[in-house]
Amino acid sequence: MARQIELIQKEMLDGIAANSDLVQLNSTSKVAIYRLIVFVVAYSIWLLESIFDKHRIDIDTALYEQKSGTPRWYRNMSLDFQFGFDLITDSDKFDNSGFTSDQIEDSKIIKYCSVKESLESNRLILKVASEQGDELAPLTETQITSFKQYLIEFQYAGVKINVVNNPADKLVLNMSVYRDVLVLDENGSSILNGGKPVETAIKNYMKALPFDGELVINDLIEKLRAVDGVNNVHISIASSSFYDTAINEYSPYNEIEVKTIPVAGYFEIINFDTVTYVV
Repeated sequence: MARQIELIQKEMLDGIAANSDLVQLNSTSKVAIYRLIVFVVAYSIWLLESIFDKHRIDIDTALYEQKSGTPRWYRNMSLDFQFGFDLITDSDKFDNSGFTSDQIEDSKIIKYCSVKESLESNRLILKVASEQGDELAPLTETQITSFKQYLIEFQYAGVKINVVNNPADKLVLNMSVYRDVLVLDENGSSILNGGKPVETAIKNYMKALPFDGELVINDLIEKLRAVDGVNNVHISIASSSFYDTAINEYSPYNEIEVKTIPVAGYFEIINFDTVTYVV
């Protein structure tokens, strides 16, 4: 770990003071030439040590993320998928010769990915999602077919992978918001600024959730209680529905008692019709 500049400088000055051959360099002036030289050297040493620290972190991170066959490795390989590009022969790298950096970046359609080991069977559960505007969205049929072929090219022999590319789980919140009548009107709109801050807070909370992260009802309530004009929040029923690929339609809504992880990896709130504002 890089030492502080002051510590390096002190060690150098102490060494000078203890050296009889340098006894004449005993000025206490902050602008003494030798003190300025000591500071420049100390700063250079600190900068070099800081570079070494950064280099060590980069190497450790690269080694950790590039260990082949780990869930993190599968995730990184998935995020590197380039739609419409071919692989270099006998390689798991894409042939980017002749393409601009913007074209290469635009081809990386998988923006979110989660890889976990299934507890019920010997397989990896790989969830992916792309983007449409500011919203998460599943890959198209053509895109997911291409991606699955890409997986075959690099996955370890014998490893079974279940790819989840579902539309967002639907989330319904039956809730009562106890409002400050001086700040929010009966529809939940800000009297001073307009807009609906509670709905905005819910959307922001959903966006802040990590992909394939856990929705915790109490955490959501805590966020909503911090909204200006909200005195209290009561969520009577929170329920979700996931897209069942076996029947090609959404499942019946299931109540969320404490927390849940979306099957698709992310949620979508259809509307806020079940949010009421009370005094």
